[in-house]
Order: sequence, then C-alpha cells, then structure tokens
Amino acid sequence: MKTDRGWKRFYATGWLVAAVVGAVGFTEWLQRVRAVEEKLAESERARQAVVQRVAAEERLRIARELHDSLTHSISVIKVQSGVAAHLARKRGEEVPEALTTIQEAAGDAALELRETLGILRRDGEHNGRGAGELRRLVESARAAGLQVELEVIGLARVLPYEVDAAIYRIAQEALTNVSRHAGPTTVRVRLCYDDAQVRLQVDDDGLGHDGVPASAGLGLRGMRERTAALGGGRLVARGQPDGGFTVRAELPDRSVGARR
Repeated sequence: MKTDRGWKRFYATGWLVAAVVGAVGFTEWLQRVRAVEEKLAESERARQAVVQRVAAEERLRIARELHDSLTHSISVIKVQSGVAAHLARKRGEEVPEALTTIQEAAGDAALELRETLGILRRDGEHNGRGAGELRRLVESARAAGLQVELEVIGLARVLPYEVDAAIYRIAQEALTNVSRHAGPTTVRVRLCYDDAQVRLQVDDDGLGHDGVPASAGLGLRGMRERTAALGGGRLVARGQPDGGFTVRAELPDRSVGARR
C-alpha cells in the first residue's frame, strides 16, 4: 500500500511539474509572439512614416512645379486682359464681354491655384471651394453664355471636406464639358442632400453622346477618380437617346451616422 501511495505521489508530482513547465513554456511563447507582433507593428509604423514623408515631399514638389509653371502664365493673362479693358474704357469704348470673362476667369484660376497649392502644402487640409460655392459657379457659367439652373433639394449641412470638394469639382468639370462640347443648350444642376449621401446631377439638352463620349477625356476620368476615392461613391456619365448628356454623382456622407 505504501508503495502504491508513493507511486501516486510521484505521478502527481510529475503531472504538477509538467503543468508548471507547460505553463512557463506557454507564457514564454506568448511573450515571443507579443515581441514579434510589436516588431511587426513598429516596422509598419516605420513604413507608414516613410510613405507619409515621401508623399509630403511629392506634394511639395508638385506644388513647386505648379507654382513655377502656371502662376506666371495666369498672372500675364490677368494683367494683359486688365490692361486691354482699361485701354478700351480710356478710349471711351465698350469693353467686350469676352474680355471681361477672360479677366474674371484668370482671377478665378489664380485663386484656385493658390488654394490648390495651399492644400498641397498643408497635407490635404481643406479650405477650398465646396457645395456652398455652387451658386457662384453657376453664375460664372451664365456669364460665359450658358443657360444654367441650380436646384438644391434637402437641408444643406456641413460635409466632409473630400465630399465637399468633390461636389464643386465635379460640377465645375461637367459645366466645362457642356460649354466645350454640347453646343447651344440649357443646363440643370441639381444637388440633393439624402440621409447617407449627397447626389449631384448635371443635365444638358445639347449634342449628347455624340458630343461627349462617356469614356473619353481626362475630365470625365478625373470625376470618376474623385468619386471612387471616397469609397462607395458612384458616377454615371452618359448621353441620352433623345439628345443631351447627364453626369450623376452619388457621394457617400459617413459623417451623418457619426453625428447621430
């Protein structure tokens, strides 16, 4: 009996020692796993830092290139058109409407260039134009000869800056395409604030698909890229069977859920 009890104690002690050794081994394994995870996380942070630094350097390079290549040319256009308008007034002549439009467009281009350069240099901080500037954009299009109507549906709200900027740029590019390709036409710009998205639609009754192929042009490509960059956005650009062209952008507004 004593022998059996001795063996039982031996086995119990063996199991206890094995359990302790196993627990220690498991603890060491967890520590090694955590160490590896920390090293991977540190490597990822370092990689992200390198990516951000390279991106910042590239933004600054682009900003410098834009400044050096465009600022002077836009300034010359603005100054020369201003001088021509001044001389016309000095001679008692009526300033041509086209010249006034060129002068205003040059001023707008200079302002937009400054805003773009500022955004590039401030790592994407948004202080540029958005949905609130659509009326001014429409008025500029009217001054350039387009017949444009603007309709805003729903209660306007503060939008994420990516969505806000996309609305303005897509509308701007759509109106530019109309003025270039649609011929004599009327245009309707509609901005609709839905619960979880914002919809922008620009319709014209001009030349339609024959005037602006839906797959062509850097402008349409840029609109698609802006929409896709928002994640879950959708853009449709197509000609209508009876003439005219439609650009419709559906832009997600995830800030709505965050405010509730």
